[in-house]
Order: sequence, then C-alpha cells, then structure tokens
Amino acid sequence: MAIAHAVSGRAVSVLPYGAGLAQQPSTALFKTERLEVMRLVLLRGKSLPTHKVTGVITVQCLEGVIDFTSDDGNQQLRAGDLVYLDGGVAHSLTGVEDASALVTIALCK
Repeated sequence: MAIAHAVSGRAVSVLPYGAGLAQQPSTALFKTERLEVMRLVLLRGKSLPTHKVTGVITVQCLEGVIDFTSDDGNQQLRAGDLVYLDGGVAHSLTGVEDASALVTIALCK
C-alpha cells in the first residue's frame, strides 16, 4: 500500500513515533517543484553514506540521537536540534540511537 502524501492546507503529524519507531519506514511527506520534505528514520547503527544535494537542506531531529557529519565536522543531533547546510555540502548521518528526523530540501531548478 502506498503512503499518502500531505495535501496542501491539511495538517500532518510529525510527533515522535516513540515505541513504534523501529517499525516505521522513512517517508516522503511531499514534494513540489521547489521543496521536498521527508521523515527520515535511522535505526541505531544504520547510515546514510556521505552525499550532497544541490539545494539548501535542514535536518531536524525529532527523537533519538543522530551522528551528523559534514565539512564542518561531526556533531550529535538530539530531539529538538536542527542543522542547516548550504547546497553542495557533503554530509552523512548515522543513527546513534533509533531516531527520526524531519528533512527539508530546497530544490534548485
């Protein structure tokens, strides 16, 4: 079954998954010509290898702990932390604990 995307003007919950986190997939909440928003689930020890995106991004940790590495070094993101990166900056993420994050990408055309 396909996951429904957000609809313009309708609220979407990004509350922590809590005890059910490990059973949740990463999901794209919506994508337009200029903006993509997704909920990323990173279980403990799982990684997104080093990569770059063209547009500006933000990663907001919603729950758990994420190891975030970029050209500026390494830091741990905890619930409530948000990091912003200019486009083209190499970065990687690893779940230190089971975690979820809200990721936004400004798409360049």
